[in-house]
Amino acid sequence: MTDALPPDDFARNTSLTVKYQTARREVTRSVAIGQSAIDRVLPRTGPTVRGDGFAAWWGAYIRAARPPAVREPKSIRFIDLFSSVGGLSLGAMEAASALGMRGVPMLAADVDERALQVYRTNLRPRYVAPESVRGMFDFRVSGSGQAARFAYEPEALDERLLAMAGKIDMILAGPPCQGHSSLNNHSRHQDPKNLLYLTVPAAAQALDAKHVVIENVPNVVADRHGVVQTTISLLRGAGYNVTCGVLAADRFGWPQTRRRFFIVASKGANPLELDLLSTDFKRPALPVSWLLDDLAGRELDDLDVMQSVPQLSEENAMRVNWLHDNDKYDLPNVIRPDCHKDGTTYQAVYGRMKGNQPAPTITGGFLTPGRGRFVHPTLRRVLTPREAARIQGFPDWFDFVARPAEPPSRAEITRWIGNAVPSILGFFVTLAALGGELAATAPFYAVDQHAS
Repeated sequence: MTDALPPDDFARNTSLTVKYQTARREVTRSVAIGQSAIDRVLPRTGPTVRGDGFAAWWGAYIRAARPPAVREPKSIRFIDLFSSVGGLSLGAMEAASALGMRGVPMLAADVDERALQVYRTNLRPRYVAPESVRGMFDFRVSGSGQAARFAYEPEALDERLLAMAGKIDMILAGPPCQGHSSLNNHSRHQDPKNLLYLTVPAAAQALDAKHVVIENVPNVVADRHGVVQTTISLLRGAGYNVTCGVLAADRFGWPQTRRRFFIVASKGANPLELDLLSTDFKRPALPVSWLLDDLAGRELDDLDVMQSVPQLSEENAMRVNWLHDNDKYDLPNVIRPDCHKDGTTYQAVYGRMKGNQPAPTITGGFLTPGRGRFVHPTLRRVLTPREAARIQGFPDWFDFVARPAEPPSRAEITRWIGNAVPSILGFFVTLAALGGELAATAPFYAVDQHAS
């Protein structure tokens, strides 16, 4: 439980309660929005799970059999560009709920039509657009870095987006960044891959969105064409206040060491600084066993893609058995493949996860022991897709098989899971965007998260 508000502040607060029903208990999360200064949304007590509001809240979120019912009158309308299956949207919707609002996805766009089927099944957007985002807006960028500007006013070309202009509260986006093409003076018909990143500030200006959240891998800041600096300049030129930085999931208490780079931009208010967010919301990371232990007793099922794993080769089965037989977490050189012996920079491959520590970064290779430290802490196999999905912050109700008659391949599911933004990062970066707006009128403060 967080520190209590002074009694006079309680009288001026409005509160929200959301309940998550799990198989064994009901967990209630209460958050107050009121007059107090911006403070911690989550408790900063030790890493223990018993009595830990953070673990109760997020554990119930992950293990819920169905989405929480949130019927708040005020809605946050957003679109998700380059959405894939919706990891970033999940976190944004939970953040809106925590702040007493209802996250409403208006449109999700991605070239992966089957990923959009999953998004639509789970998050129910008003529209889905299985097409390239760059074809949905007309714009041209002149210059780069601090000199970047739009040569003319960006315009939405999609009729659905045209109808949303001035009515969108937030744009979420995870554009790819290839780092190998010129950014200057390309129209939407000629743009290279990197221009996809610049589609986001163009969309923000064309739709007059209040808030913008852009995520990517941390090394996007080293892009040799300065796509990040150009994007920030375009946003500022359009009247947005901008903050940016790297957020790490484990710094917020999540049991995975995943890092993503974010740009957060807001009009009419300053978003919460990401550096401050990482400091004030810091808490010890939970161990990965917190997410996996209750799944350990489930039998593997070859007919359920979420609860199955590929059969290990004879050599890899020997390696996995050696780790467990000797209670080790790293292979000795003698049983490593030659390419992963001394001198390699990938010592974690063929490694076993440590149950008392956060998981390493989940990638699309989690079904292969030679792609990372993906051997289960207590079982002689790699992670199942459901286990990896939990580590990425997808709740158990999230259905990756949108069309049972046309089930996705294992490769599709592992790619969707491995490429996703953990929902907890989406949660906190959305707090950064919306918190600045709320602070201008009624700063938010979390009162309690507890189990009943």
